[in-house]
Amino acid sequence: MNTIEGTAGRVAEFGPGLQPPPGVRAVVFDVVGTLVEPHPTVAVAYQRAAARHGVERGVAEIDGLFRAAWRRQEAVDAAAATPFATDRVRERERWRAIVLDVFPSVPAAPAIFDDLWEHFGRPAAWRPTHHGPALVRQAIDAGLTVALASNFDERLLAIAGHVEPLVRVPHVFASSELGWRKPAPEFFRSVEQRLGFGPTELLLVGDDPELDLAAGRRAGWHVRGV
Repeated sequence: MNTIEGTAGRVAEFGPGLQPPPGVRAVVFDVVGTLVEPHPTVAVAYQRAAARHGVERGVAEIDGLFRAAWRRQEAVDAAAATPFATDRVRERERWRAIVLDVFPSVPAAPAIFDDLWEHFGRPAAWRPTHHGPALVRQAIDAGLTVALASNFDERLLAIAGHVEPLVRVPHVFASSELGWRKPAPEFFRSVEQRLGFGPTELLLVGDDPELDLAAGRRAGWHVRGV
């Protein structure tokens, strides 16, 4: 999932030196779950933030509520007049709605949200996935243009400057800055325009079957999963 949930799975089958499909000139990486993951996990971070405000919840309960809340916000964005259009205001509102859904009828929920918004904007809240550094290194060694493109807000721009392996990637595109979230085709068109490459020249590496792989294929990109 392209949320702030960590995921684990199959490493993209690049092999030594990364031999991309013919004609590919750039590798675009999803970020969360592909190159980095939250540490501690989302559910633990939510639990700790809640406890700081006098609210006690179990990790398993939070995890289930978070996943359901995230899916509801995906549905909200899909049903919007302009599906999956976004900006800084929408992204903050989106995460606020998720936190309030996780802690319904809790007076401290707005304060918990403020705490979590700040937490996930800190580089210390993130660590590399076990395969992330190798994927970036292989793309760089192959002589390709390398970029990040994520359903993250502007906080990614600061995080990318401090967290391995994101620090090695020169081009960083956050959905709130592009104006679109995956799976919108406009997300992919915006990245193409900014990098100066056509769809068949781009390879997307990601972990989400729909938001990364299926959406990338529909956009005409090459895709590989992790």
